[in-house]
Amino acid sequence: MKLLEGKTALITGASRGIGRGIALKFAEHGANIAFTYLSSVEKGQALEKELETFGIKAKGYRSDAADFKAAEDLTNAVISDFSAIDILVNNAGITRDTLLMRMTEQQWDEVINANLKSVFNLTKAVTKPMLKQRKGSIINMSSVVGVKGNAGQANYAASKAGIIGFTKSVALELGSRNIRSNAIAPGFIETEMTGALDPKVVEQWRENIPLKRGGTPEDIANATVFLASDMSTYITGQVISVCGGMLT
Repeated sequence: MKLLEGKTALITGASRGIGRGIALKFAEHGANIAFTYLSSVEKGQALEKELETFGIKAKGYRSDAADFKAAEDLTNAVISDFSAIDILVNNAGITRDTLLMRMTEQQWDEVINANLKSVFNLTKAVTKPMLKQRKGSIINMSSVVGVKGNAGQANYAASKAGIIGFTKSVALELGSRNIRSNAIAPGFIETEMTGALDPKVVEQWRENIPLKRGGTPEDIANATVFLASDMSTYITGQVISVCGGMLT
């Protein structure tokens, strides 16, 4: 059963990791995919070809989600190419981890812009076409760190907590127009980025998780498909933690 057949999704930061996993799962469920990448040009081009093997329309756009004008231009381009945007997945994000006493203004600003301002930029840009359609699902990628905080990640935690407040506010503003807004808070997800960590550190993380394993991009993608599909038409303003029980 294809849960997203006939829908068009715009996914930011999809060339690798969680974003790539979401794009592949969406294509598997029949969605047409517009996605963005910034620095990973070759990976973005390869993903476009891989997505097309599912028999759907796919196109990658090199765009900086943290740039307000670029977000508007991107949305206009996607509407022109696909005729609609039914689903927005705000996934693009970065880390600049360090203790607060060592954190520079630049490290703070970079994370807030890439993680939080980007969500404002794209959500504002897609609001007009979604209002015209009188339907839409906006899914923002937060983090368990945005719920509980984490030493050495004050900038990242603030950006992800901000996403939660933003998500709930948008749900209240746009609910009457049949536009839903939800957030996902991933826990410890094993991607190519975590592959660079010390194996002992990774094992310690796993041991502290009730399910005794790290999550996969597919775990996040499955939750995202649910929120994007008509199976969740009465869910808005919520934060779904996909964390193996870390927040329990």
